[in-house]
Amino acid sequence: MEMPAPDPAILSRKAHLAARLSKVLPADALIVDEAETRAYECDALTAYKCPPLLAVLPRNTQEVSDVLRICHEEGVPVVPRGSGTSLAGGALPTADSVILGVARMNEVLETDYENRIIRVQTGRTNLSVSGAVEEEDFFYAPDPSSQLACAIAGNIAMNSGGAHCLKYGVTTNNLMGVTMVMMDGTVVEIGGAHLDAGGLDLLGVICGSEGQLGVVTEATLRILRKPEGARPVLIGYDSNEIAGSCVSDIIKAGVLPVAIEFMDRPCIEACEAFAKAGYPMCEALLIIEVEGSDAEIDAQLAVIKEIAQSHNPVELREARDADEAGRIWLGRKSAFGAMGQINDYMCLDGTIPVSSLPYVLRRIGGLSQQFGLAVANVFHAGDGNMHPLILFDANKPGDLELCEEFGAEILKLCVEVGGCLTGEHGVGIEKRDLMLHQYSAEDLEAQLRVKDVFDPQWLLNPAKVFPLSVTENRRAPALAAE
Repeated sequence: MEMPAPDPAILSRKAHLAARLSKVLPADALIVDEAETRAYECDALTAYKCPPLLAVLPRNTQEVSDVLRICHEEGVPVVPRGSGTSLAGGALPTADSVILGVARMNEVLETDYENRIIRVQTGRTNLSVSGAVEEEDFFYAPDPSSQLACAIAGNIAMNSGGAHCLKYGVTTNNLMGVTMVMMDGTVVEIGGAHLDAGGLDLLGVICGSEGQLGVVTEATLRILRKPEGARPVLIGYDSNEIAGSCVSDIIKAGVLPVAIEFMDRPCIEACEAFAKAGYPMCEALLIIEVEGSDAEIDAQLAVIKEIAQSHNPVELREARDADEAGRIWLGRKSAFGAMGQINDYMCLDGTIPVSSLPYVLRRIGGLSQQFGLAVANVFHAGDGNMHPLILFDANKPGDLELCEEFGAEILKLCVEVGGCLTGEHGVGIEKRDLMLHQYSAEDLEAQLRVKDVFDPQWLLNPAKVFPLSVTENRRAPALAAE
């Protein structure tokens, strides 16, 4: 079958834009060839793909500023991209957009151990931030499962968390300041190496804004002293509901583990096959880790074990040494990849009150039977951030659509019990049409007005977060006013 001829108007626009960008970027930072731009046609939500007009890979804030200024002048949309690990389509391009990737911006700019901060370019990967300070016995707390690959830029955009966020908080709790470039190329500094600044909490607005307000090029992050020690314990149960009740009781008891992670049987089996962590083959598994001195660890685990025993576990086992603890966490951190080896899946990200865990898990089981699609559950149980993995066959016509319909029902359930649509993956394109299920028209209007202030032409990360009808109603007048 012959491919349609390229649109001459698009080719002319692309050539004109490339010529302007080539004057402010090194040759290797501009990607124009259509075959090469396909590397940026999707992120980790691979069900949706669209090659961009072109892509740029700047190395510093000035180059980002130059790119945005030119795109602003030309009325060209820009899609910021970190490492492309977004599971919500947060970095999906549109055909008329420029991908602005920050992967080459990966330097450590400043380390201040006395004030416990590190300043980095935002293309640096999450895990390498801890790597930069580990010799001094410091670490960066937020630890998404994709931390080996995901960039700080994306962590800030989606307000990412991780297994240890129960004790240390998510990105917003560990972000001190940013350097951000506005769509017109203006560079602004917000926050910094100090506690809360006076005035409006603009840092809180930016963290979690999904690239809608500006491109964050540098970040000042909080680093912490490593704890004296840490110890995980495995607790196996005969059902998801019983495990959920145990989590709820631990939280109610006032104990604060550093992490409480949950896996059900399908995920346990996949992770054990991959990591050989010694997981018990049960219906539901909790990984609970506490930290501190040996005495503190023993005291916390004594309370946790007592609560766990009251729910009649099929197995309760402490890690015997650092090697076993490492394998336990390797299994959990590898969950998404391990499941991907055996089945196509869609990963959700709803958040619920911890007390609702037993009810929500039961309802998900019922929905699984209703839709005829299996679900593997793996999530941060301590703070109620759920990650149900809906298994489907990408090669079977209609299965993806059925999976999306099932996923929407789970997310609606999360909202109905007092939770929200996303804990750390963001809205992206995945949940944009569900925003009106969580927010009233008035609530959504308030969010839209913030976008109007930061990006009046609606050029940054188009077609994301807000329902398409709302986006187009906002963007069309903005473009007409140019």
